[in-house]
Amino acid sequence: MAPTLFMSFVRRIGGVSALAIVLSAGISAAPVSAQQISAFQQVLAASASENEGVGAFYRANGYQPIWTDGSDIARLRRAALFDALASAPLHGLPTAGYDITGLKSRMGSARTMADVAKVEAELSTLLVEFSTALQFGALKPGRVVSEIKREVPYRDAASILAQFAQMSPAAYFRTLPPQSPEYRALMKQKLIFEREIPAGGWGPTVQASKLELGQSGPAVVALRDRLVRMGYMGRSLTRGYDRDMKDAVARFQADHGLTEDGVAGGDTLREINVSMEQRLKSVLVAMERERWTNMPRGDRHIWVNLTDFTAKVVDDGKVTFVTRSVIGANKGDRRSPEFSDEMEHMVINPSWYVPRSIITKEYLPKLRANPNAVSHLEITDSRGRRVNRGSVNFAAYSARSFPFSMRQPPSSRNALGLVKFMFPNKYNIYLHDTPQKALFDREVRAYSHGCIRLAQPFDFAYTLLAAQEDDPKGTFHSILDTGRETKVVLDQKVPVHIVYRTAVADERGNIDYRRDIYGRDAQIWDALAARGVALTARGS
Repeated sequence: MAPTLFMSFVRRIGGVSALAIVLSAGISAAPVSAQQISAFQQVLAASASENEGVGAFYRANGYQPIWTDGSDIARLRRAALFDALASAPLHGLPTAGYDITGLKSRMGSARTMADVAKVEAELSTLLVEFSTALQFGALKPGRVVSEIKREVPYRDAASILAQFAQMSPAAYFRTLPPQSPEYRALMKQKLIFEREIPAGGWGPTVQASKLELGQSGPAVVALRDRLVRMGYMGRSLTRGYDRDMKDAVARFQADHGLTEDGVAGGDTLREINVSMEQRLKSVLVAMERERWTNMPRGDRHIWVNLTDFTAKVVDDGKVTFVTRSVIGANKGDRRSPEFSDEMEHMVINPSWYVPRSIITKEYLPKLRANPNAVSHLEITDSRGRRVNRGSVNFAAYSARSFPFSMRQPPSSRNALGLVKFMFPNKYNIYLHDTPQKALFDREVRAYSHGCIRLAQPFDFAYTLLAAQEDDPKGTFHSILDTGRETKVVLDQKVPVHIVYRTAVADERGNIDYRRDIYGRDAQIWDALAARGVALTARGS
Protein backbone atom coordinates (compact mmCIF):
# COMPACT_ATOMS: atom_id res chain seq x y z
CA MET A 1 0.00 0.00 0.00
CA ALA A 2 1.47 3.37 -0.96
CA PRO A 3 2.12 5.65 2.09
CA THR A 4 -0.02 8.50 0.73
CA LEU A 5 -2.99 6.21 0.22
CA PHE A 6 -2.62 4.65 3.63
CA MET A 7 -2.24 8.03 5.42
CA SER A 8 -5.36 9.33 3.71
CA PHE A 9 -7.14 6.25 5.00
CA VAL A 10 -5.89 6.97 8.54
CA ARG A 11 -7.09 10.58 8.34
CA ARG A 12 -10.45 9.41 7.00
CA ILE A 13 -11.07 7.22 10.05
CA GLY A 14 -10.16 10.09 12.40
CA GLY A 15 -7.33 8.46 14.33
CA VAL A 16 -9.18 5.24 15.09
CA SER A 17 -6.96 2.20 14.72
CA ALA A 18 -6.72 1.01 11.12
CA LEU A 19 -6.46 -2.53 12.38
CA ALA A 20 -9.83 -2.30 14.06
CA ILE A 21 -11.52 -1.26 10.86
CA VAL A 22 -9.50 -3.53 8.63
CA LEU A 23 -10.25 -6.72 10.48
CA SER A 24 -13.50 -5.71 12.20
CA ALA A 25 -12.03 -6.93 15.46
CA GLY A 26 -13.02 -3.95 17.61
CA ILE A 27 -9.40 -3.21 18.59
CA SER A 28 -8.35 0.33 19.60
CA ALA A 29 -4.84 1.59 19.08
CA ALA A 30 -2.84 4.71 18.29
CA PRO A 31 -2.95 6.26 14.82
CA VAL A 32 -0.74 4.56 12.25
CA SER A 33 2.60 6.14 11.39
CA ALA A 34 4.53 6.23 8.11
CA GLN A 35 7.11 3.95 9.72
CA GLN A 36 4.40 1.39 10.40
CA ILE A 37 3.25 1.69 6.78
CA SER A 38 6.73 0.83 5.64
CA ALA A 39 6.76 -2.10 8.05
CA PHE A 40 3.48 -3.33 6.50
CA GLN A 41 5.02 -3.33 3.02
CA GLN A 42 8.21 -5.01 4.18
CA VAL A 43 6.42 -7.78 6.04
CA LEU A 44 3.92 -8.27 3.19
CA ALA A 45 6.81 -8.56 0.73
CA ALA A 46 8.53 -11.14 2.90
CA SER A 47 5.35 -13.12 3.65
CA ALA A 48 4.08 -13.08 0.07
CA SER A 49 7.43 -14.21 -1.30
CA GLU A 50 6.87 -17.67 0.22
CA ASN A 51 4.68 -18.29 -2.85
CA GLU A 52 6.34 -17.01 -6.03
CA GLY A 53 3.06 -16.18 -7.75
CA VAL A 54 1.61 -14.41 -4.72
CA GLY A 55 4.80 -12.40 -4.41
CA ALA A 56 4.65 -11.48 -8.10
CA PHE A 57 1.08 -10.23 -7.70
CA TYR A 58 1.98 -7.90 -4.85
CA ARG A 59 5.13 -6.64 -6.57
CA ALA A 60 3.00 -5.75 -9.59
CA ASN A 61 0.41 -3.82 -7.57
CA GLY A 62 2.90 -1.95 -5.35
CA TYR A 63 2.02 -4.06 -2.28
CA GLN A 64 -1.49 -2.69 -2.03
CA PRO A 65 -3.74 -4.93 0.09
CA ILE A 66 -6.86 -6.51 -1.37
CA TRP A 67 -8.15 -8.01 1.89
CA THR A 68 -7.20 -5.61 4.69
CA ASP A 69 -7.68 -1.99 3.63
CA GLY A 70 -10.93 -1.50 5.55
CA SER A 71 -13.07 -1.10 2.43
CA ASP A 72 -16.44 -2.70 1.78
CA ILE A 73 -14.98 -4.71 -1.09
CA ALA A 74 -12.27 -6.11 1.19
CA ARG A 75 -14.95 -7.21 3.64
CA LEU A 76 -16.93 -8.83 0.82
CA ARG A 77 -13.81 -10.62 -0.38
CA ARG A 78 -13.15 -12.12 3.04
CA ALA A 79 -16.77 -13.16 3.42
CA ALA A 80 -16.84 -14.75 -0.04
CA LEU A 81 -13.63 -16.69 0.61
CA PHE A 82 -14.87 -18.14 3.88
CA ASP A 83 -18.27 -18.95 2.33
CA ALA A 84 -16.49 -20.76 -0.49
CA LEU A 85 -14.35 -22.71 1.95
CA ALA A 86 -17.49 -23.71 3.83
CA SER A 87 -18.89 -25.13 0.57
CA ALA A 88 -15.85 -27.38 -0.01
CA PRO A 89 -17.63 -30.55 1.21
CA LEU A 90 -20.40 -29.89 -1.34
CA HIS A 91 -17.76 -30.37 -4.04
CA GLY A 92 -16.14 -33.33 -2.33
CA LEU A 93 -13.07 -31.23 -1.53
CA PRO A 94 -10.96 -31.43 1.62
CA THR A 95 -10.62 -28.52 4.03
CA ALA A 96 -8.29 -30.23 6.50
CA GLY A 97 -5.21 -28.69 4.89
CA TYR A 98 -6.49 -25.15 5.41
CA ASP A 99 -5.95 -23.65 8.86
CA ILE A 100 -9.19 -21.66 8.74
CA THR A 101 -9.72 -21.54 12.50
CA GLY A 102 -6.14 -20.44 13.08
CA LEU A 103 -6.39 -17.78 10.38
CA LYS A 104 -9.55 -16.32 11.89
CA SER A 105 -7.86 -16.28 15.27
CA ARG A 106 -4.86 -14.43 13.85
CA MET A 107 -7.19 -11.94 12.18
CA GLY A 108 -8.94 -11.28 15.46
CA SER A 109 -5.73 -10.87 17.47
CA ALA A 110 -3.80 -8.69 15.00
CA ARG A 111 -2.21 -5.71 16.81
CA THR A 112 0.52 -4.42 14.52
CA MET A 113 0.91 -3.64 10.86
CA ALA A 114 3.21 -6.65 10.65
CA ASP A 115 0.34 -8.80 11.91
CA VAL A 116 -1.97 -7.32 9.26
CA ALA A 117 0.59 -7.89 6.51
CA LYS A 118 0.94 -11.55 7.46
CA VAL A 119 -2.84 -11.95 7.42
CA GLU A 120 -2.99 -10.26 4.00
CA ALA A 121 -0.45 -12.68 2.55
CA GLU A 122 -2.09 -15.68 4.22
CA LEU A 123 -5.51 -14.83 2.81
CA SER A 124 -4.07 -14.54 -0.69
CA THR A 125 -2.22 -17.84 -0.38
CA LEU A 126 -5.39 -19.51 0.87
CA LEU A 127 -7.37 -18.09 -2.05
CA VAL A 128 -4.85 -19.45 -4.55
CA GLU A 129 -4.79 -22.92 -2.99
CA PHE A 130 -8.55 -23.26 -2.73
CA SER A 131 -9.24 -21.73 -6.16
CA THR A 132 -6.87 -24.26 -7.71
CA ALA A 133 -8.54 -27.17 -5.90
CA LEU A 134 -12.06 -26.03 -6.84
CA GLN A 135 -11.18 -25.40 -10.49
CA PHE A 136 -8.62 -28.12 -11.25
CA GLY A 137 -8.74 -30.63 -8.41
CA ALA A 138 -7.25 -31.19 -4.98
CA LEU A 139 -4.82 -33.87 -6.19
CA LYS A 140 -2.03 -33.89 -8.74
CA PRO A 141 -3.17 -36.86 -10.88
CA GLY A 142 0.24 -38.18 -11.91
CA ARG A 143 1.42 -38.24 -8.30
CA VAL A 144 -1.48 -40.50 -7.33
CA VAL A 145 -1.41 -42.85 -10.34
CA SER A 146 1.68 -42.81 -12.54
CA GLU A 147 -0.31 -44.00 -15.58
CA ILE A 148 -2.38 -40.80 -15.51
CA LYS A 149 -0.37 -38.57 -17.83
CA ARG A 150 -2.96 -35.80 -17.94
CA GLU A 151 -1.65 -32.25 -18.15
CA VAL A 152 -3.97 -30.17 -15.99
CA PRO A 153 -4.07 -26.50 -17.12
CA TYR A 154 -3.17 -24.99 -13.76
CA ARG A 155 -3.11 -21.20 -13.52
CA ASP A 156 -0.34 -19.25 -11.84
CA ALA A 157 -1.07 -17.55 -8.52
CA ALA A 158 -0.56 -14.02 -9.86
CA SER A 159 -3.26 -14.41 -12.52
CA ILE A 160 -5.65 -15.99 -9.99
CA LEU A 161 -5.26 -13.04 -7.63
CA ALA A 162 -5.48 -10.48 -10.44
CA GLN A 163 -8.76 -12.00 -11.68
CA PHE A 164 -10.16 -12.19 -8.17
CA ALA A 165 -9.28 -8.53 -7.49
CA GLN A 166 -11.12 -7.43 -10.63
CA MET A 167 -14.34 -9.41 -10.14
CA SER A 168 -17.27 -9.50 -7.79
CA PRO A 169 -16.00 -11.93 -5.11
CA ALA A 170 -19.09 -14.13 -5.10
CA ALA A 171 -19.21 -14.23 -8.91
CA TYR A 172 -15.54 -15.21 -9.03
CA PHE A 173 -16.10 -18.37 -7.01
CA ARG A 174 -19.07 -19.33 -9.18
CA THR A 175 -16.80 -19.40 -12.24
CA LEU A 176 -14.36 -21.95 -10.80
CA PRO A 177 -16.06 -25.38 -10.67
CA PRO A 178 -16.63 -27.24 -13.95
CA GLN A 179 -19.73 -25.89 -15.69
CA SER A 180 -20.38 -29.17 -17.50
CA PRO A 181 -23.69 -31.06 -17.28
CA GLU A 182 -21.57 -34.04 -16.12
CA TYR A 183 -20.34 -32.19 -13.02
CA ARG A 184 -23.82 -30.94 -12.16
CA ALA A 185 -25.24 -34.46 -12.48
CA LEU A 186 -22.50 -35.89 -10.27
CA MET A 187 -23.06 -33.23 -7.62
CA LYS A 188 -26.81 -33.92 -7.69
CA GLN A 189 -26.19 -37.66 -7.25
CA LYS A 190 -23.80 -36.97 -4.39
CA LEU A 191 -26.51 -35.07 -2.53
CA ILE A 192 -29.04 -37.84 -3.17
CA PHE A 193 -26.68 -40.49 -1.78
CA GLU A 194 -25.87 -38.38 1.28
CA ARG A 195 -29.58 -38.08 1.98
CA GLU A 196 -30.39 -41.76 1.43
CA ILE A 197 -27.44 -43.45 3.15
CA PRO A 198 -28.79 -42.70 6.67
CA ALA A 199 -32.06 -44.35 5.61
CA GLY A 200 -30.30 -47.62 4.84
CA GLY A 201 -29.23 -47.04 1.25
CA TRP A 202 -30.44 -49.82 -1.04
CA GLY A 203 -31.13 -52.25 1.78
CA PRO A 204 -29.82 -55.79 2.36
CA THR A 205 -27.61 -57.41 -0.26
CA VAL A 206 -28.78 -60.36 -2.35
CA GLN A 207 -27.40 -63.69 -1.14
CA ALA A 208 -27.33 -65.86 -4.26
CA SER A 209 -24.96 -67.01 -6.98
CA LYS A 210 -27.47 -66.79 -9.84
CA LEU A 211 -31.13 -65.84 -10.22
CA GLU A 212 -33.22 -65.97 -13.37
CA LEU A 213 -36.72 -66.06 -14.84
CA GLY A 214 -39.05 -68.52 -13.09
CA GLN A 215 -37.22 -68.72 -9.76
CA SER A 216 -38.73 -67.68 -6.43
CA GLY A 217 -37.79 -67.48 -2.78
CA PRO A 218 -36.12 -65.12 -0.28
CA ALA A 219 -33.19 -64.24 -2.58
CA VAL A 220 -35.58 -63.21 -5.35
CA VAL A 221 -37.49 -61.05 -2.86
CA ALA A 222 -34.22 -59.44 -1.74
CA LEU A 223 -33.35 -58.77 -5.40
CA ARG A 224 -36.76 -57.25 -6.02
CA ASP A 225 -36.50 -55.01 -2.96
CA ARG A 226 -33.04 -53.82 -3.96
CA LEU A 227 -34.13 -53.11 -7.54
CA VAL A 228 -37.14 -51.19 -6.22
CA ARG A 229 -34.95 -49.00 -4.01
CA MET A 230 -32.57 -48.43 -6.93
CA GLY A 231 -35.47 -47.26 -9.07
CA TYR A 232 -35.49 -50.12 -11.58
CA MET A 233 -38.86 -51.56 -10.50
CA GLY A 234 -42.12 -50.35 -9.07
CA ARG A 235 -43.26 -51.73 -5.73
CA SER A 236 -44.73 -55.22 -5.92
CA LEU A 237 -45.63 -58.14 -3.65
CA THR A 238 -44.51 -60.79 -6.10
CA ARG A 239 -42.04 -63.38 -4.80
CA GLY A 240 -41.13 -64.73 -8.23
CA TYR A 241 -38.55 -63.74 -10.84
CA ASP A 242 -41.08 -62.62 -13.44
CA ARG A 243 -40.82 -60.79 -16.74
CA ASP A 244 -40.87 -57.38 -15.03
CA MET A 245 -37.90 -58.39 -12.90
CA LYS A 246 -36.04 -59.70 -15.94
CA ASP A 247 -36.57 -56.38 -17.72
CA ALA A 248 -35.46 -54.49 -14.61
CA VAL A 249 -32.27 -56.55 -14.37
CA ALA A 250 -31.58 -55.90 -18.07
CA ARG A 251 -31.95 -52.15 -17.50
CA PHE A 252 -29.57 -52.37 -14.55
CA GLN A 253 -27.12 -54.30 -16.72
CA ALA A 254 -27.29 -51.65 -19.45
CA ASP A 255 -26.53 -48.92 -16.91
CA HIS A 256 -23.54 -50.83 -15.53
CA GLY A 257 -21.83 -52.04 -18.69
CA LEU A 258 -22.94 -55.66 -18.29
CA THR A 259 -24.30 -58.16 -20.79
CA GLU A 260 -28.01 -57.34 -21.10
CA ASP A 261 -29.54 -60.82 -20.77
CA GLY A 262 -31.86 -60.16 -17.82
CA VAL A 263 -30.17 -62.95 -15.81
CA ALA A 264 -28.77 -62.00 -12.41
CA GLY A 265 -25.55 -63.99 -12.64
CA GLY A 266 -22.35 -63.60 -10.67
CA ASP A 267 -21.10 -60.36 -12.27
CA THR A 268 -24.55 -58.77 -12.19
CA LEU A 269 -25.16 -59.68 -8.56
CA ARG A 270 -21.74 -58.36 -7.57
CA GLU A 271 -22.64 -55.01 -9.10
CA ILE A 272 -26.15 -55.04 -7.60
CA ASN A 273 -24.62 -55.69 -4.17
CA VAL A 274 -22.19 -52.76 -4.37
CA SER A 275 -23.12 -50.48 -1.49
CA MET A 276 -24.41 -46.95 -1.85
CA GLU A 277 -21.38 -45.78 0.12
CA GLN A 278 -19.07 -47.34 -2.48
CA ARG A 279 -21.01 -45.71 -5.32
CA LEU A 280 -20.69 -42.39 -3.51
CA LYS A 281 -16.92 -42.85 -3.51
CA SER A 282 -17.07 -43.37 -7.29
CA VAL A 283 -19.07 -40.15 -7.65
CA LEU A 284 -16.60 -38.17 -5.55
CA VAL A 285 -13.67 -39.52 -7.56
CA ALA A 286 -15.49 -38.69 -10.81
CA MET A 287 -15.98 -35.11 -9.59
CA GLU A 288 -12.25 -34.81 -8.95
CA ARG A 289 -11.55 -36.28 -12.38
CA GLU A 290 -13.99 -33.80 -13.96
CA ARG A 291 -12.01 -30.97 -12.36
CA TRP A 292 -8.83 -32.36 -13.94
CA THR A 293 -10.46 -31.95 -17.35
CA ASN A 294 -12.00 -28.54 -16.60
CA MET A 295 -10.94 -27.05 -19.93
CA PRO A 296 -12.37 -26.51 -23.42
CA ARG A 297 -12.61 -30.00 -24.94
CA GLY A 298 -13.26 -28.91 -28.51
CA ASP A 299 -16.53 -28.32 -30.39
CA ARG A 300 -15.75 -31.66 -32.02
CA HIS A 301 -13.70 -34.08 -29.96
CA ILE A 302 -13.12 -37.78 -29.39
CA TRP A 303 -13.92 -39.14 -25.92
CA VAL A 304 -12.47 -42.54 -25.01
CA ASN A 305 -13.66 -43.80 -21.62
CA LEU A 306 -11.43 -46.74 -20.75
CA THR A 307 -13.79 -48.25 -18.17
CA ASP A 308 -16.69 -48.12 -20.62
CA PHE A 309 -14.73 -49.73 -23.49
CA THR A 310 -16.10 -47.14 -25.92
CA ALA A 311 -14.83 -44.40 -28.21
CA LYS A 312 -17.19 -41.55 -29.06
CA VAL A 313 -17.21 -38.61 -31.43
CA VAL A 314 -18.83 -35.63 -29.74
CA ASP A 315 -20.08 -32.62 -31.70
CA ASP A 316 -21.25 -29.52 -29.83
CA GLY A 317 -21.87 -31.55 -26.69
CA LYS A 318 -23.81 -34.34 -28.42
CA VAL A 319 -22.52 -37.84 -29.14
CA THR A 320 -22.72 -38.30 -32.91
CA PHE A 321 -20.89 -41.62 -33.20
CA VAL A 322 -19.98 -44.38 -30.75
CA THR A 323 -18.15 -47.67 -31.17
CA ARG A 324 -16.97 -50.42 -28.84
CA SER A 325 -13.28 -50.50 -28.04
CA VAL A 326 -10.60 -52.80 -26.69
CA ILE A 327 -8.13 -51.20 -24.28
CA GLY A 328 -4.81 -52.14 -22.68
CA ALA A 329 -4.64 -55.35 -20.69
CA ASN A 330 -4.61 -55.00 -16.92
CA LYS A 331 -1.04 -56.11 -16.39
CA GLY A 332 2.50 -54.82 -16.48
CA ASP A 333 3.01 -51.87 -18.79
CA ARG A 334 -0.01 -52.63 -20.98
CA ARG A 335 -2.58 -50.49 -19.18
CA SER A 336 -3.74 -47.62 -21.37
CA PRO A 337 -2.60 -44.25 -20.04
CA GLU A 338 -4.88 -41.24 -19.60
CA PHE A 339 -4.08 -38.04 -21.46
CA SER A 340 -5.34 -35.58 -24.07
CA ASP A 341 -3.87 -34.75 -27.46
CA GLU A 342 -4.97 -33.85 -31.00
CA MET A 343 -5.70 -36.27 -33.83
CA GLU A 344 -3.84 -35.08 -36.92
CA HIS A 345 -4.23 -37.80 -39.52
CA MET A 346 -5.22 -41.35 -40.31
CA VAL A 347 -3.19 -43.98 -42.12
CA ILE A 348 -5.09 -46.29 -44.48
CA ASN A 349 -3.45 -49.67 -45.13
CA PRO A 350 -0.93 -49.10 -42.34
CA SER A 351 2.23 -51.01 -41.65
CA TRP A 352 2.75 -52.05 -38.06
CA TYR A 353 6.12 -50.93 -36.81
CA VAL A 354 6.52 -53.14 -33.77
CA PRO A 355 7.35 -51.20 -30.58
CA ARG A 356 10.79 -51.91 -29.16
CA SER A 357 9.30 -53.17 -25.90
CA ILE A 358 7.27 -55.84 -27.73
CA ILE A 359 10.24 -56.86 -29.89
CA THR A 360 12.56 -57.45 -26.93
CA LYS A 361 10.05 -58.86 -24.45
CA GLU A 362 7.92 -61.06 -26.70
CA TYR A 363 9.55 -61.72 -30.07
CA LEU A 364 13.28 -61.91 -29.37
CA PRO A 365 12.87 -64.95 -27.05
CA LYS A 366 10.91 -66.69 -29.83
CA LEU A 367 13.56 -65.83 -32.43
CA ARG A 368 16.31 -67.21 -30.22
CA ALA A 369 14.46 -70.53 -30.11
CA ASN A 370 13.49 -70.49 -33.78
CA PRO A 371 14.79 -67.94 -36.33
CA ASN A 372 11.67 -68.49 -38.44
CA ALA A 373 9.28 -67.61 -35.62
CA VAL A 374 6.76 -64.77 -36.12
CA SER A 375 7.26 -65.12 -39.88
CA HIS A 376 4.51 -62.62 -40.63
CA LEU A 377 6.91 -59.89 -39.51
CA GLU A 378 9.78 -58.44 -41.51
CA ILE A 379 13.08 -57.86 -39.71
CA THR A 380 14.83 -54.69 -40.86
CA ASP A 381 18.16 -53.00 -40.20
CA SER A 382 18.78 -49.39 -39.19
CA ARG A 383 18.36 -48.28 -42.83
CA GLY A 384 15.03 -50.07 -43.24
CA ARG A 385 16.43 -52.89 -45.38
CA ARG A 386 14.97 -56.36 -44.93
CA VAL A 387 17.28 -58.76 -43.07
CA ASN A 388 17.76 -62.39 -44.03
CA ARG A 389 16.83 -64.33 -40.90
CA GLY A 390 19.15 -67.19 -41.82
CA SER A 391 22.17 -64.91 -41.58
CA VAL A 392 21.46 -63.74 -38.02
CA ASN A 393 22.42 -65.50 -34.77
CA PHE A 394 19.57 -64.24 -32.62
CA ALA A 395 20.92 -66.05 -29.56
CA ALA A 396 23.87 -63.65 -29.57
CA TYR A 397 21.67 -60.66 -28.75
CA SER A 398 20.19 -59.40 -25.52
CA ALA A 399 17.21 -57.12 -25.20
CA ARG A 400 19.61 -54.20 -24.93
CA SER A 401 21.91 -55.11 -27.83
CA PHE A 402 19.33 -56.32 -30.40
CA PRO A 403 20.02 -53.99 -33.39
CA PHE A 404 17.01 -54.69 -35.60
CA SER A 405 13.48 -53.38 -36.05
CA MET A 406 10.39 -55.34 -37.03
CA ARG A 407 7.55 -54.45 -39.35
CA GLN A 408 4.31 -56.05 -40.47
CA PRO A 409 3.35 -54.90 -44.01
CA PRO A 410 -0.19 -53.73 -44.82
CA SER A 411 -2.79 -56.50 -45.08
CA SER A 412 -6.12 -57.54 -43.62
CA ARG A 413 -4.16 -59.62 -41.11
CA ASN A 414 -2.04 -56.66 -39.97
CA ALA A 415 -2.16 -56.13 -36.20
CA LEU A 416 -3.47 -52.60 -36.84
CA GLY A 417 -6.10 -53.80 -39.28
CA LEU A 418 -6.72 -51.56 -42.28
CA VAL A 419 -6.67 -48.09 -40.69
CA LYS A 420 -5.10 -46.32 -37.75
CA PHE A 421 -5.86 -42.88 -36.31
CA MET A 422 -2.89 -40.85 -35.17
CA PHE A 423 -2.51 -38.21 -32.48
CA PRO A 424 1.30 -38.32 -32.15
CA ASN A 425 2.33 -38.64 -28.52
CA LYS A 426 5.29 -39.86 -26.52
CA TYR A 427 3.30 -42.80 -25.16
CA ASN A 428 2.92 -44.34 -28.65
CA ILE A 429 -0.85 -44.66 -28.17
CA TYR A 430 -3.33 -44.40 -31.02
CA LEU A 431 -6.71 -45.74 -32.18
CA HIS A 432 -6.83 -48.48 -34.80
CA ASP A 433 -8.63 -51.33 -36.53
CA THR A 434 -7.86 -54.95 -35.61
CA PRO A 435 -8.33 -58.38 -37.20
CA GLN A 436 -9.36 -59.77 -33.78
CA LYS A 437 -13.04 -58.91 -34.10
CA ALA A 438 -14.29 -61.53 -31.65
CA LEU A 439 -12.91 -59.57 -28.68
CA PHE A 440 -15.58 -56.88 -29.16
CA ASP A 441 -18.30 -59.35 -28.14
CA ARG A 442 -16.80 -59.72 -24.66
CA GLU A 443 -18.08 -57.80 -21.69
CA VAL A 444 -14.64 -56.80 -20.38
CA ARG A 445 -12.40 -55.77 -23.28
CA ALA A 446 -8.89 -55.23 -21.89
CA TYR A 447 -6.49 -57.13 -24.16
CA SER A 448 -4.24 -54.74 -26.09
CA HIS A 449 -0.71 -53.52 -25.43
CA GLY A 450 -2.15 -50.09 -24.58
CA CYS A 451 -3.56 -48.76 -27.84
CA ILE A 452 -7.30 -48.44 -28.42
CA ARG A 453 -8.82 -50.89 -30.92
CA LEU A 454 -12.12 -49.94 -32.54
CA ALA A 455 -14.97 -52.26 -33.46
CA GLN A 456 -16.18 -49.99 -36.30
CA PRO A 457 -13.04 -48.27 -37.59
CA PHE A 458 -14.39 -47.65 -41.10
CA ASP A 459 -17.48 -45.85 -39.79
CA PHE A 460 -15.23 -43.91 -37.42
CA ALA A 461 -13.14 -42.86 -40.44
CA TYR A 462 -16.24 -41.83 -42.42
CA THR A 463 -17.37 -39.66 -39.50
CA LEU A 464 -14.02 -37.87 -39.34
CA LEU A 465 -13.76 -37.43 -43.12
CA ALA A 466 -17.31 -36.09 -43.40
CA ALA A 467 -16.00 -32.74 -42.16
CA GLN A 468 -13.81 -32.36 -45.27
CA GLU A 469 -15.11 -34.70 -47.97
CA ASP A 470 -18.39 -34.65 -49.91
CA ASP A 471 -18.22 -38.45 -50.21
CA PRO A 472 -16.28 -39.62 -47.14
CA LYS A 473 -17.06 -43.29 -47.64
CA GLY A 474 -16.10 -43.21 -51.31
CA THR A 475 -12.89 -41.31 -50.58
CA PHE A 476 -11.90 -43.77 -47.87
CA HIS A 477 -12.50 -46.87 -50.00
CA SER A 478 -10.81 -45.45 -53.08
CA ILE A 479 -7.62 -45.23 -51.01
CA LEU A 480 -8.21 -48.54 -49.21
CA ASP A 481 -8.63 -50.39 -52.51
CA THR A 482 -5.12 -49.42 -53.66
CA GLY A 483 -3.60 -51.54 -50.89
CA ARG A 484 -0.91 -48.91 -50.46
CA GLU A 485 -0.03 -47.31 -47.14
CA THR A 486 -1.49 -43.80 -47.37
CA LYS A 487 -1.53 -40.91 -44.92
CA VAL A 488 -4.70 -38.79 -44.92
CA VAL A 489 -4.32 -35.48 -43.08
CA LEU A 490 -7.35 -34.08 -41.26
CA ASP A 491 -8.06 -30.48 -42.31
CA GLN A 492 -8.95 -29.68 -38.70
CA LYS A 493 -7.18 -31.42 -35.85
CA VAL A 494 -9.58 -33.19 -33.50
CA PRO A 495 -8.90 -33.22 -29.73
CA VAL A 496 -8.71 -36.72 -28.25
CA HIS A 497 -9.38 -37.25 -24.55
CA ILE A 498 -8.56 -40.65 -23.07
CA VAL A 499 -10.31 -40.73 -19.69
CA TYR A 500 -11.22 -43.19 -16.95
CA ARG A 501 -14.65 -42.68 -15.36
CA THR A 502 -16.43 -45.27 -13.24
CA ALA A 503 -19.37 -42.91 -12.61
CA VAL A 504 -20.76 -41.35 -15.78
CA ALA A 505 -23.85 -39.23 -16.50
CA ASP A 506 -26.05 -40.53 -19.30
CA GLU A 507 -28.05 -38.35 -21.69
CA ARG A 508 -30.84 -38.08 -19.09
CA GLY A 509 -28.48 -36.89 -16.36
CA ASN A 510 -28.68 -40.19 -14.47
CA ILE A 511 -25.43 -41.71 -13.24
CA ASP A 512 -24.27 -45.03 -14.68
CA TYR A 513 -21.41 -47.03 -13.20
CA ARG A 514 -18.51 -49.07 -14.53
CA ARG A 515 -15.99 -51.36 -12.88
CA ASP A 516 -12.66 -50.00 -11.70
CA ILE A 517 -10.76 -52.33 -14.02
CA TYR A 518 -7.28 -50.94 -13.34
CA GLY A 519 -7.92 -50.08 -9.68
CA ARG A 520 -7.11 -46.43 -10.34
CA ASP A 521 -10.21 -44.96 -8.75
CA ALA A 522 -9.53 -46.88 -5.54
CA GLN A 523 -6.11 -45.20 -5.41
CA ILE A 524 -7.62 -41.79 -6.04
CA TRP A 525 -10.24 -42.30 -3.33
CA ASP A 526 -7.54 -43.31 -0.85
CA ALA A 527 -5.62 -40.13 -1.71
CA LEU A 528 -8.73 -37.97 -1.30
CA ALA A 529 -9.54 -39.65 2.02
CA ALA A 530 -5.97 -39.06 3.20
CA ARG A 531 -6.51 -35.36 2.44
CA GLY A 532 -9.64 -35.34 4.59
CA VAL A 533 -12.49 -36.04 2.16
CA ALA A 534 -15.10 -38.11 3.99
CA LEU A 535 -18.43 -39.71 3.17
CA THR A 536 -20.94 -37.41 4.78
CA ALA A 537 -24.57 -38.17 5.48
CA ARG A 538 -27.32 -35.57 5.52
CA GLY A 539 -30.64 -36.10 7.18
CA SER A 540 -33.74 -35.61 5.09
